[in-house]
Amino acid sequence: MRRRLPDETLRAGPPSLTVAALALTSALALAACTATDGDLGRPRPTVWSQLIAPESGFLAAAARGEAASYFRLTDDEEQLRDRAWRFIMPGSPHSVFQGEISNLAHTRILPVAAQSTDVSDYFRGLTSMSFASQASRYNRLAEDANADRLLVGPFRANAMRVVTMDRVRMRTAEASPDVVPGKQEPAMARVIENEGLIYWVCERLDFRIRSYRYALTNLVVEMPSREAVRAERAIMALAAESAPLCQMPLNGAFGEGKRPVVYKG
Repeated sequence: MRRRLPDETLRAGPPSLTVAALALTSALALAACTATDGDLGRPRPTVWSQLIAPESGFLAAAARGEAASYFRLTDDEEQLRDRAWRFIMPGSPHSVFQGEISNLAHTRILPVAAQSTDVSDYFRGLTSMSFASQASRYNRLAEDANADRLLVGPFRANAMRVVTMDRVRMRTAEASPDVVPGKQEPAMARVIENEGLIYWVCERLDFRIRSYRYALTNLVVEMPSREAVRAERAIMALAAESAPLCQMPLNGAFGEGKRPVVYKG
């Protein structure tokens, strides 16, 4: 029988809440200095993003009782987190504050629950921008949905590789007598982290699709246009592309029928 994973911090010795609080405080102070002109808009590699944020995120997540592993990330795990960034960030480029919140949630410094769940955010950002015509707003909506759709497939392929290797990891950790006890729990915690991230991306994809539909409906009410058909088709295509990812069988390391404890609110 597959072993159930503990909900407590999965590292040798729980970090003190004081240390975690100090890490969070320093992280929030430094977040404003994060440059975001890296590949695909992700924060470019800096001392903050490569050293401070990961450690601060580990301490904060562990202090919240989320599964946290100190193992180094594999290449596929690192890429999975990079690809997830697009879907976790707000759809509207004008959501600067929510962008910072989502960025801190991505590093696990803040909990997922800190993110906005208001489907009207994207519509407000879309209508606050200056466009030459009503068609431009519909075109921007279609372009955003299409851009998301093109990135879902690579993320799904990446996720499948990670899930496959996690299956090997779990089987080896449970069956091999050569795996020392101190390595088993962090290994299982990493599986929960990976699967929790996939769940999170699915939730944010669903949120994006609902936000796009909300924006389309309200645009049609305010300024009807034939361009609405193109935008609607783009949203439908994004939903169809997202379905296989969010129906992908995972390892269920956190227990059958249960949600992962990682990234909890």
